[in-house]
Amino acid sequence: MYKFLLCWRYLRTRYIALITIVSVMLGVATMIVVNAVMEGFTHEYQERIHGILSDIVVTSRSGEGTPDADRHMAKIRDIAGEYIIGMSPTVAVPAMLSYSIGNDYSAQQVLVIGIDETSFASVSDFGQFLQHPTNREQLSFQLHEGGYDAVDHQATETSDKSARPTLGRAGFQYRRYKASRIRPVVAPDAAEKSDPFNNPANRLTDYDPAKETKPGAVLGYGLCSYRALDGSDQFLAIPGDDVELSYPTVGQPPQVRSAKFTIVDFYESKMSEYDSKFVFVPIRELQTLRGMVHPVTLVANFTAIQIRLKEGVDLDMVRDLLRANFQPHEFVIETWRDKQGAIIAAVQMETAVLNLLLFMIVAVAGFGILAIFFMIVVEKTRDIGILKSLGASGDGIMSIFLCYGLSLGLVGAGVGLCIGLLIVRYINQIADLLGRITGRPVFDPAIYYFQKIPTIVEWHTVTWIVSGAVLIAVLASILPALRAANLHPVKALRYE
Repeated sequence: MYKFLLCWRYLRTRYIALITIVSVMLGVATMIVVNAVMEGFTHEYQERIHGILSDIVVTSRSGEGTPDADRHMAKIRDIAGEYIIGMSPTVAVPAMLSYSIGNDYSAQQVLVIGIDETSFASVSDFGQFLQHPTNREQLSFQLHEGGYDAVDHQATETSDKSARPTLGRAGFQYRRYKASRIRPVVAPDAAEKSDPFNNPANRLTDYDPAKETKPGAVLGYGLCSYRALDGSDQFLAIPGDDVELSYPTVGQPPQVRSAKFTIVDFYESKMSEYDSKFVFVPIRELQTLRGMVHPVTLVANFTAIQIRLKEGVDLDMVRDLLRANFQPHEFVIETWRDKQGAIIAAVQMETAVLNLLLFMIVAVAGFGILAIFFMIVVEKTRDIGILKSLGASGDGIMSIFLCYGLSLGLVGAGVGLCIGLLIVRYINQIADLLGRITGRPVFDPAIYYFQKIPTIVEWHTVTWIVSGAVLIAVLASILPALRAANLHPVKALRYE
């Protein structure tokens, strides 16, 4: 009983121990916050990558593609049909996107992806990144006359939805008017003026489908927009405007052809790598334009087959199963993690290095405990001698200091755990407060492509952080405890 009483007395009266408690507390809290934010960013990043890449991609090695996607999908279904819930062929080709901006001309390098609008939603989360609600339910390459989102539908909180204007808000500026296709119908009110595309005065009332119908295209959000100084999104082209795509044909040598498409929607994954590069068009249209359709059999070539697996199925197992049944010189078969393996590995390495560096804070606290305990042993040498002369064993003396170290670790780790979880819970409010104080946003969605700081608390990570901090505190108290336990009682009583 005397062990716990002495341990409690030291904990209450030795205020120098607060230094070690604060060190442990700060180390634990910092590691919890950093791991939660890194896990949140990693999860969001992987979700957005997986939103456009299906579970497994079977890619043709031929530059002209491989004929008959239906036959190959039937073969895949025979091999691994029990694990598959959806398949869709695609055609991808580098191209040049161009459109006029008043008297100027904009040209950008893009990746044109031909997709099947009926089946592509079954292999990816492509639909949830579109701006028109109807297209999110079922993609159509037909132009909608209105109804595009006036707020960011991907934002989860009401405050977030007004943070970044999208199609239809005041920041949306209709840069190009086509007099031959647009005629005022009614006088618009103030609200309609702020929403050009949904404004009845700007609808395509003189549009002649028989003469002016063009294939539809879904453009990445960043291809036709930019962020203004006031934080609003300004658009250089909107749904209803025409763009021109210049692409190489199949065959040797390839020729450069051009075709015009009409913007029917925008794709916004909030990742600049995708939003400023991808253009989606109907797959049959792209196959025809590039000369990928056989003139006699009408069988078209494809460049990849996207596959979505059932929940919980091992991606690597299905990948290896398909690799065993397809010739490696004809097809490259990869999971979405294989395609983005370098980036995912880099994020994991960064997290590991950060944890190593931050754990040094707790290690510093451990050296503080070691130094303070040695000081206490020296200061309490006579008291230790008295305890031993009264019958206290060496193990009993040692347990006093071990208990003291355990107590410091538990208190510091416990307080750090509470503070860390509170910071994670209110991290966006804290960031907003710091932004108001400094006058600059701490977390700018225009840079990070997230509406708020993403956080995910992994409890197994929290457990090892807390356990590691307590273990360091106990280990740091072992050497002073051994010295105290080995003191000779007579020499200890004579100590001055």
